[in-house]
Amino acid sequence: MARAKIDYQLIERGWKVPHLGNDKTVYILGLFGSGRHYLNELMLQRIGERAQYFRDCSFHFRFHPGPTSMIYSGHATMKYHSWGHRLPAVTARIVEAVKARYADLIFIYRHPLDSLLTNWIWLRTFGRDQRMIGGISQLYKNTDDLCAALDENFLEFQAFAEGDPEFFAVLPPPRFMSFSEFVEELELFLSAATLTLRIEDCVSDPSKEFLKIAKLMALDVDLSLAAISSPKTEAYRFLQVKAKVPRFRDFIDGLSQETKNRIEKIGYTLD
Repeated sequence: MARAKIDYQLIERGWKVPHLGNDKTVYILGLFGSGRHYLNELMLQRIGERAQYFRDCSFHFRFHPGPTSMIYSGHATMKYHSWGHRLPAVTARIVEAVKARYADLIFIYRHPLDSLLTNWIWLRTFGRDQRMIGGISQLYKNTDDLCAALDENFLEFQAFAEGDPEFFAVLPPPRFMSFSEFVEELELFLSAATLTLRIEDCVSDPSKEFLKIAKLMALDVDLSLAAISSPKTEAYRFLQVKAKVPRFRDFIDGLSQETKNRIEKIGYTLD
């Protein structure tokens, strides 16, 4: 983090941003609860010398008027203002750079209902205890414990999913996006990204997914050095929760048809 701050100060003072060969600036973006940290770790372990230009910086994206060797990773939105994400105006500049072909946007995502559960747990823990967690498994040993917590606090969960400002009163504005807004953001990113990666595919075949990154960035990688690890997450956990918590099942059934259609359009089902 200290090195990153120093580099940003140098850039502000006119330090020449590195650009080696035919590199393009790479932006690794994801909405909250998407698996972006897994991709960050994978990149740092596997991209060789290019890793020295990697910056995990949700609130400090740099926009460059031409190609660079920099790699920026963070949260951003394309349409809605949302707590913990860079503003749509920033994302719009990144998309312009992608269209001009001097930047690439890698977007990682997962089933939005899995993201919803993760985000509810993360934000309620941060809001109440000012504590950041790595995922659901850090608080709950198994899905049964998660289901018990959801059933006991379902009205709170529903308020979160609906973007109720009262849920986010303990956080600085803006509020976190509602679930329907989250799904719409997913759809927008999928149409704008250079490369899209599903966390579920990374679970089933991480080497295949990493090769997509290597090809995009023209990286010379040796996959035989060590096995590429899968994400430490459970894919499609929402299905177990749906089976055990009737009110969560009713919540899914009660989603607007527009949201259901968007979920299907991005390649997922609700059962």
